[in-house]
Amino acid sequence: MESSAEHIIDTPVGLLVARAGEDGISELLFARRSRRAKPASGDPSARRHIRAIEAQLVEYFDGERKTFDVPLRPQGPPFHMRVWNALLGIPYGETISYGELATRVGDPSAARAVGAANGANPIAIVIPCHRVIGSDGKLVGYGGGLWRKRTLLDLEFGRLTLVKV
Repeated sequence: MESSAEHIIDTPVGLLVARAGEDGISELLFARRSRRAKPASGDPSARRHIRAIEAQLVEYFDGERKTFDVPLRPQGPPFHMRVWNALLGIPYGETISYGELATRVGDPSAARAVGAANGANPIAIVIPCHRVIGSDGKLVGYGGGLWRKRTLLDLEFGRLTLVKV
């Protein structure tokens, strides 16, 4: 069994639960309810990845980071993996529609399936599912809540500066 680590990360858009194995980040999910922050526990290699993603998230929310370079190890069905890999190709500060994402994964008629895979993304923010919008330009479908999606996009479009307290 692979060693792993878990840590709660406090961000401007709420608490994130980070999980990692020795080969990279496996999950970065919005906490569904209030959780107490605790130091990263578990394998030292996995903790190294969690420390790195926490530092990179601070830089991202400070407007200093546009890409992440921590190794990612999401797990899911092959179609989901294709969608998540395609999401990584959406540049910072840009959006695409679910239909465009379906075209990018090679199945233009699969916008709904792409939406489901997008909603199952296990590594929020870093795999930027928040950059996918409706074909009419409206914000739709974000597991973390539309207010978070708007906040992340406003940050990336330079319409929002998060103030450090």
